[in-house]
Amino acid sequence: MVFAEIIPGKRKPKRYPQGTRVSTRTPPRPSLTRVWVPASLGVMADKINILLLYLPLLCLAFTVHEFGHAWVALKQGDDTAARLGRVTLDPRSHIDPIGSLLFPALATLGGGIPLLGWAKPVPVDVRKLRNYRTGDILVSLAGVFMNFLLAIVFTIALAVFFAAGGGVVYDGPTATTLFQFLRGGIMVNLGLIVFNLLPIPPLDGSKVLYHYLPAGARESYRQLDQYGFLILMGLLFTGLLDFIRPLVYGMSDFFLAVAALAL
Repeated sequence: MVFAEIIPGKRKPKRYPQGTRVSTRTPPRPSLTRVWVPASLGVMADKINILLLYLPLLCLAFTVHEFGHAWVALKQGDDTAARLGRVTLDPRSHIDPIGSLLFPALATLGGGIPLLGWAKPVPVDVRKLRNYRTGDILVSLAGVFMNFLLAIVFTIALAVFFAAGGGVVYDGPTATTLFQFLRGGIMVNLGLIVFNLLPIPPLDGSKVLYHYLPAGARESYRQLDQYGFLILMGLLFTGLLDFIRPLVYGMSDFFLAVAALAL
């Protein structure tokens, strides 16, 4: 196997003392090759590292989110999702190849689209819920509640990480990667919570708000579901949802501060 050491910048010609005879023979291929590449490839390598770190976390967050919807729906009397095999933590039952993998990958690698992802929606038959209003609200909030629990799990794991070395654990690439993974787990789940609570159909927040609107406005509000994807893309492209990033960062800093108490 040949390993390439990627160094951003232009290739510099090698200078030889005057009178030196330079062989034109191709030398044997070494086991470690030092190559010069444009700086843009170094940036792309960083993006690939970010994708490899965060994509599994995003899929995990999607899985527990949809599992929460399906499990609470079953407890509230609707077995629709259970009969379709959605009351499971198996990612294969929840991950959407386009929304969970392709779109986040394109956004991370610079495909010209905003970061937007989704999983397979959990089907819910509200007619089967024992109490329509209460059941629908609980099912809608179940996903973000599961993400909150997962954020706490990552915070506890980060606290153990801190306590294990008292701050010295940052030494070395393995410890750095582990820290970034645990911090990323917190940020991804908090990001899903904030985003899904937006009152924009068909996000979970809109389904909760629906029950608190005047009766005359509910049906018109529900009609926005069919335009939800276009509305979200428009808000993302125009930057109207840029407030989410600093909000998530602020919340993550709080969770990190709690984990740091173990130091």
